[in-house]
Amino acid sequence: MPKNQIFHNSMFHTWMIKSVKKSLEILLNLPFLSCLFNYRFSYKPRLNYLVSGWLAIALFSLSFLISSPAQAALTDDRFDGNIFALYAGNGSLVPPRETLKESFVRNRPVVLTFYVEDSKDCKKFSGVISRLQQYYGKVAALTPINADAIPVKSSYAKDEPGYYYKGVLPQTVILDQQGRVVFDSKGQVKYEALDDVLRKVFNLLPRTESPELKQRDFNEISTELAP
Repeated sequence: MPKNQIFHNSMFHTWMIKSVKKSLEILLNLPFLSCLFNYRFSYKPRLNYLVSGWLAIALFSLSFLISSPAQAALTDDRFDGNIFALYAGNGSLVPPRETLKESFVRNRPVVLTFYVEDSKDCKKFSGVISRLQQYYGKVAALTPINADAIPVKSSYAKDEPGYYYKGVLPQTVILDQQGRVVFDSKGQVKYEALDDVLRKVFNLLPRTESPELKQRDFNEISTELAP
C-alpha cells in the first residue's frame, strides 16, 4: 500500500475516534438524553434496552453530523481512493497489467502516466488515459505509475519507471516498440495529441484522413485497432 494511502487511512481512523468521543460528551450533557442514560439503571429492564438502543443509534448518526470531514472531489487535492476508478470509471488500469520490463520483452509500445491520488490535475487527466485504453489497450501497454510508489534511488535502469519520471504531475511518456521515447509531456495533455503520437507509432492514417482508427495498406498492426 502506498505511503500516502496509509497516512490518510490513519488520519481517518483517528478522526473517527475523536468524533465519537466528542459526540458522546455532547449528547450526555443534554438534559433529556442524560436522564434517559441514567434511567437505564432503573428497575424496568425492557425499557432500559430500548433506551440504550436508541442512544447508540443517535451516537452513531450524530458522530457524522457534528464534525464530518470535507468530501474529496475532482476539483480538490484530497485523497479519496483510486482516481481511475472514481473519476475515469475504469478501475482496470491500476495496477498495470504488465511491468515496463515485460512490455520491452514483448516489444509493445508503452504509455507511461505518472500520477498521485491526491492531485486534482491527476484526477482530471485520468479520463484521458482511460479513453486511450478504449482504442489502444490491446496493442499497447497503458501503464499508470503512482509517483509515491517509485523507490528512491540514485539511478534507474531504462526498464524502470523512475528513469523517465521528472518530478512533475501528471507526466506522460510514450515509448515505441523499440523502447525509444517518442513523447514526453508534463501536465494536462489532450487526448488528440496522444492519439496523434500513437497513430505514428502504429503507422495508422493521420487524423485528417481518418477520424477513426484505420490502418494503412500492408500494415502489420493488429486489426483490433479498427473500430
